[in-house]
Amino acid sequence: MDEITIYDIAKKAGVSASTVSRVINNYQYVRKSTRDRVLKVLESCNYIPNETARNLVNQSTKMVGILIADIRTTHHTEGVYYVEHEFYKKGYSCLIYNTGIEPDNVVHYIQLLSQKKIEAVVLMGSVYQNDIVAKAISTYLPNTPVAICNGFIDAKNVYGVVSDEKNGVIDCVKFLASKGLRNAAFVYNRITPSNQEKIDGFLLGCLMYMKDGGNLVIDGGESIESQIAATIDLISNNPNVDSIIYSEDYVAMIGLHALHNMGKKVPEDISIIGINNSKEAMISIPALTSLDNMLYETSLMAVRNILHVLEGEPVAQKIILGTKIVERESTRSNI
Repeated sequence: MDEITIYDIAKKAGVSASTVSRVINNYQYVRKSTRDRVLKVLESCNYIPNETARNLVNQSTKMVGILIADIRTTHHTEGVYYVEHEFYKKGYSCLIYNTGIEPDNVVHYIQLLSQKKIEAVVLMGSVYQNDIVAKAISTYLPNTPVAICNGFIDAKNVYGVVSDEKNGVIDCVKFLASKGLRNAAFVYNRITPSNQEKIDGFLLGCLMYMKDGGNLVIDGGESIESQIAATIDLISNNPNVDSIIYSEDYVAMIGLHALHNMGKKVPEDISIIGINNSKEAMISIPALTSLDNMLYETSLMAVRNILHVLEGEPVAQKIILGTKIVERESTRSNI
């Protein structure tokens, strides 16, 4: 069956194609009787407007690009879900690319987005907070509004929403100290701007609240095997460690597995804190105390910023959101 066009609708309704177009786009100054007649024909023909053609006329694609470094990272994937859902509610479609972390690949995808005539871009995670991405944006997307979830680039068209993870981790160390714990360690999986903020917060927190101990920072690597080994080596070589903060919840759950195999009880022998407050934190055994870095709020704020910019409204270049500790079973009660 041939596609129905506005010219077919116009012929059936006895009006011009431009009148049909005005009715479809809900323009004013169309006589009610004419509008009703056109709408009746549209309904009888099950006419669906060609959005691509309409948007070309309106100079709007209603398309947003979303870049995520690793789609296997559930924390960032959840953020993509929130971002895409919010844009969908506003009539936008999202083009999602899994870029990897290699700088050349990221630049390639930014260049690709510039060819897709997208109206805005959202970058998921602090991994994009670097000079290479900043240069790529200025080169290929100089006039396109860009939002970064938990990151910031100092550019006129970039709007960062940052979780205050540095002070959040300081609060975690204070929280552990309030429970009588004095020898904390921090285990991370890779160095990113976000994880560096966490490490800085941990070291400062130890200076403030664990003056007689703590401050061990361990690179756990990116594989499950290396992260298990990192926890085992940490405890074997530092038997006085009484608490560990992990850079991500899933790294903490790998740590829980390693401690279980070592015969260590959590939280009786050692207290554990993760970061992200993921759904998995609630179902681990024991349930994981975690720093909530406000993924949902960060994602929605990024979308809100983009929509305000597209509507010509002023937006702050950088917004910092606070964090909160969600206490569960993996940290012991006050003694």
